Amino acid sequence: MIQRTIEEQIKSDLAESQKIILVYGPRQVGKTTLVRQVVAGLPHKSLEINADQYKYNEILSSRDLTKMKELVGNNELLFIDEAQNISDIGINLKILHDGLPNLRIIATGSSSFELANKVKEPLTGRAWSYQLYPISLLELSAERTPFELKDQLESYLRFGMYPDVLNLKGGETKIRHLRELAGAYLYKDILQLSNIKHSDKLVKLLKLLAFQVGSQVSLHELGKSLEMSHETVNNYIDLLEKGFIVFRLSGFSRNLRKEVNKMTKIFFYDIGIRNMLIENFNPLEMRQDVGAIWENFLVAERRKKVEYQRIYGTSYFWRTYSGAELDYVEERDGQLFGYEFKWKAGKAKAPATWLETYDNASYQLVNRENFLEFVT
Repeated sequence: MIQRTIEEQIKSDLAESQKIILVYGPRQVGKTTLVRQVVAGLPHKSLEINADQYKYNEILSSRDLTKMKELVGNNELLFIDEAQNISDIGINLKILHDGLPNLRIIATGSSSFELANKVKEPLTGRAWSYQLYPISLLELSAERTPFELKDQLESYLRFGMYPDVLNLKGGETKIRHLRELAGAYLYKDILQLSNIKHSDKLVKLLKLLAFQVGSQVSLHELGKSLEMSHETVNNYIDLLEKGFIVFRLSGFSRNLRKEVNKMTKIFFYDIGIRNMLIENFNPLEMRQDVGAIWENFLVAERRKKVEYQRIYGTSYFWRTYSGAELDYVEERDGQLFGYEFKWKAGKAKAPATWLETYDNASYQLVNRENFLEFVT
């Protein structure tokens, strides 16, 4: 059992406030396991409900406080799993929270756009939100030595960081699990809940994005390839973001004439899902895209670290029209931190334009020797 970073934070929030705890995240990242771990360590009498079951769904969507009180009984903590399945979940949680102010409530949801849309306004000021990602190197570093993490790096880069994938033995078994997982990703969470008209186009878009990891993405070019407008492509990518499949990085710019700022890069939350989409799990020594894999992996792991450790700032990439570039930039506390990712060991100099343009900027090379400092 790998202890999740946010476990102690959730326990602290439950102890110090009466706010509802919301845990978002894609399927199979361990949300249910995490909450059960939290609940098991608390002294409160608890009730766990799976919102997939109709008998519970009917009551929790009723807006009837009397019925909900009967359901809760004398329990002190209510755990609602798959809460996005409940109609008007936000309003009903508000009624329950206001009617039973001493009841502790935890709800999980695998579809952020469904759950967030239903809870954001009704629960304003009444909830703490967390996002759970696939296992992070930050979490693994609490249990494994730096040598062990580096020794398993190729496996992480080929098959990703989902809990079950990490625990399974053998590449073929991992690939089989990723195929099933990706199906749940695409068809259950995105297609069913968004009611989009062209599901085949969404799948093709995902594959195109998988091949363009690490490169600047043109919505116009994607639209031409898919015979869709760039507005529709943008809407589809927005759905993929809200479904915890991909996320965007914008170009950093303070000098609009020199710097690229209208393009974006799109990365996958899990590199194993990306490799599954392009059907390539070959060893890294046989691959032409190892640089893109390395960049996606580092950006995703850094995103987990920043989120879990509550490092407040904004992330970008940086590129000038003359060709100078940095793979990753963070703006924090008025300072700029620039990073260049290299798979092969070696030295690299900071782009002169970067240091000349920004007096408050730093530069660091991240490679296989020092990457743990960046992500843990």
